[in-house]
Amino acid sequence: MNNKKFYIATAIGLLLMAVFASLINAGVFKTIEPLNLDMCIEVEGVVGAEDITFIPGTNKALVSSYDRRIEVEDPSQEIAGAIYIYDLDEKVFTKVSPDLIDFKPHGISLYELPNGALRLFVVDHAHEKHQIQIFDFKNETLSLVRSVESEEFISPNDIHAVGPEQFYVTNDHGFATGIMRLMEDYLMLPLSNLVVFDGESAKEVAAGMAYANGVQTNKSGNRLYLASVTSLTLNIYERNTVTNDLYLLTSINTGTGVDNIELDEKGDLWLGAHPQLLKFVSHAKNIDKRSPSEIIKIKVSDGSYDVVPVYRNTGDPISGVSVAAVKGDRMLVGSVFDEKILDCVLPNK
Repeated sequence: MNNKKFYIATAIGLLLMAVFASLINAGVFKTIEPLNLDMCIEVEGVVGAEDITFIPGTNKALVSSYDRRIEVEDPSQEIAGAIYIYDLDEKVFTKVSPDLIDFKPHGISLYELPNGALRLFVVDHAHEKHQIQIFDFKNETLSLVRSVESEEFISPNDIHAVGPEQFYVTNDHGFATGIMRLMEDYLMLPLSNLVVFDGESAKEVAAGMAYANGVQTNKSGNRLYLASVTSLTLNIYERNTVTNDLYLLTSINTGTGVDNIELDEKGDLWLGAHPQLLKFVSHAKNIDKRSPSEIIKIKVSDGSYDVVPVYRNTGDPISGVSVAAVKGDRMLVGSVFDEKILDCVLPNK
C-alpha cells in the first residue's frame, strides 16, 4: 500500500471510529428501561418549560417558556415567550414577565442580593441575537434592570448568577451556524465553553467540552458544576470566588445526556437528561416522534458523587426532559418542547 492509500485508509478508519463512538454516546444501542414515579400529574399551561427554579422561602417556582417549534420552522419568527410562576399549592401558572414582542427565554438563574431582594437572570435569543436579561423580581413581577451582550455569547444555553450583575453562561456550541455546528453535534467535537461576565466584560474560563449545557454552583459558591450533554459527563471545578477562575477537580460519567442542573436543600444535584440523543433530535423536528427522558440525582452532600437514577421513560408522558427542580418531596419536571410539566411527589426523599 502506497503512502497516499495508507493515509486515506487511516483517515476513513478514524472517521468510522469517531462515528461509532458518537453513536454509543448518543444512546443508539441503549435499551430504555422505564423507571416510574407513582405520584406524578401532568400540568398544562406552558410550552417548552426548558428551565425551572424554586423561589426561596415559598411554595412557588419560576418557569422559562417559549415555543421552540415555531423557531425551528423559522428562526426569524418573533415569539412571545414568557417567565411564569408555578404555584405548588394551586397547581397553576401565572405570567410574571413584561409583555414583549419577541422574547425567547432559555436558561434562568435566581440570585438573592445581600438585602434579600431577588434578581432573575435570563438567557434570551430574541431578535436573532443572544443577550442576557437581568430583571428585578419583586411582588411577583419582573422589571428589566439591564441587558448584556458580548461577542463571547456565541450560543448561550444555561446561566448561573454569582453576583448582582455577574454570572457564568454556557455556550453549547463553538460555532453559531453552519456545517461546523452540525459536526460538533454528530462527532462530539469538544468546542463548547463556559464564559464568565464580571459586570463589565466577559471571558472564557473553561473549554474543551462537547455541548456544554447546565451550570450551577454549590451554596457557598466555591464549587461549580458543568454538564456536557454529548460526552455524558458532569465536570466539577474548584471556583475562586474572587477572580471567578476555575480549576477542574474531577469529571463524572453520568451515562446519559445531562441537561440543566438544580440544587435541592441538601446541596445534591438534580439533572434532566436525554438518554437517546438522536431521538431527541428527531423529536425537535416532529412532535409525534417522542424522545426518551431521564432524571438523575448526583449525591454531593455526602461527598460520594454517586449517580442515582430517579425517573426514566420511553417518551411519554413527557418527552425531551431538560430540568428537574426539587423542593422537599416535590419535583417539577420541564421539557424543551412539550406543552406541560410534570408535578411529582418523591417517595422517601
